[in-house]
Amino acid sequence: MTGDWRGMSAGDLGRGIGAGRIDPVDLTDACLEAIAAHPEAGRIYARLTEDRARAEAQAARDRARTGHRLGPLDGVPISWKDLFDTAGVATEAGSALLAGRVPGRDAGVLANASAAGLVCLGKTHMTELAFSGLGLNPVTATPPNVHDAEAAPGGSSSGAAASVAFGLAAAGIGSDTGGSVRVPAVWNDLVGLKTGAGRLSLAGVVPLCPRFDTVGPLTRNVEDAALLLAALEGGRPADLRGATLAGARLMVLETVAFDDIRDGPLAGFEQAVDRLAQAGATISRGAVPGIAEALALSGVLFATEAYGTWGASIEAAPERMYPAILNRFRGGREYSGAEYVAAWQKLDRLRAAYAAATAGFDAVLVPTCPILPPKVAALMADPDFFVAENLMTLRNTRIGNLMGLAVLTLPTGIPSTGISLMGPPMSEERLLRLGAAAEAALA
Repeated sequence: MTGDWRGMSAGDLGRGIGAGRIDPVDLTDACLEAIAAHPEAGRIYARLTEDRARAEAQAARDRARTGHRLGPLDGVPISWKDLFDTAGVATEAGSALLAGRVPGRDAGVLANASAAGLVCLGKTHMTELAFSGLGLNPVTATPPNVHDAEAAPGGSSSGAAASVAFGLAAAGIGSDTGGSVRVPAVWNDLVGLKTGAGRLSLAGVVPLCPRFDTVGPLTRNVEDAALLLAALEGGRPADLRGATLAGARLMVLETVAFDDIRDGPLAGFEQAVDRLAQAGATISRGAVPGIAEALALSGVLFATEAYGTWGASIEAAPERMYPAILNRFRGGREYSGAEYVAAWQKLDRLRAAYAAATAGFDAVLVPTCPILPPKVAALMADPDFFVAENLMTLRNTRIGNLMGLAVLTLPTGIPSTGISLMGPPMSEERLLRLGAAAEAALA
């Protein structure tokens, strides 16, 4: 191994292992050495799992030598957001409230990934209890943005994105409740897959809003997202061969997703849409009734469930939290149970209307994020700016969560801008095929 692994996809690393060109132990050692030498490693990884990683790599080496590999990613080292339980290793979800929390078993998705031969490098920093899209965490650490040392990295899977973007993992596993995979993916020019709610197990995943929480990978390309999805659920990866946009029917979701959008994200999105059309896709533009109404329900739905989940722990030690995150949680105590139930009933009706309005399209397109990464210093200095930028950051991604969709974000070619392809729940394989074809067009 010559060190070029840091720019290779997980799929290419797996093929190298299968062909005998890459030794899993050498690969893992090289990863751990690169992490140890990297000046920002302490802001990316909350803790490493060196002993586990080396043992898993040795087992992968033995299987490769005897021709008994467990799958296409057997021996490939990846990172895990610090809300996935790791047996015997602290899992603290970026919060002082959970300091010293050591689970007794692995999260279900981590157990599946290990059964597929993936190597666990360690746990990555994240937004406090996963409740912000900016990636800012003064309590533990704020990971770097790959493009700008002074800019926010995107959250809440901030360290997961940084581990991949800075070449310190082949892929990162994050979670997405309102945009927490897709925002750090777009701001660091990665592929991010938000799976549909219920597609992947949440067993052993520290919760935020269980009805919205999902698990998803942050990767260097669409193939890796497909391979990781299969590993996380113990299934078979989507077949991406022959993927094409010819005849694909794509709809640009107008109105709310473009309100107050800034120049860079708009330019990146429109450039990407043009390339998809040139590759054979049929592009339509239009609004879907009810999107603005659904977004208006965000406060009662997300904040109420988050506070219901964490309120007792928070109020026992509120001084341990960053005030901006504390205030966001406390917003959930303003709503009654009746308001929460009514909001869910309304959202169910809006979801049905969205499904009917988009049934004739293979995917719906939106700019992944309507703004570029703001400066960390400005966010820290002005609480009102933090709130406003966080709401804008998550506005477009929350459409996918509110509608219960599977969503894939791709880099557009303009730094920190992305295009999202949104499909029905449980349509990840079809979405990944479209994404593979879109990726080729954008390249």
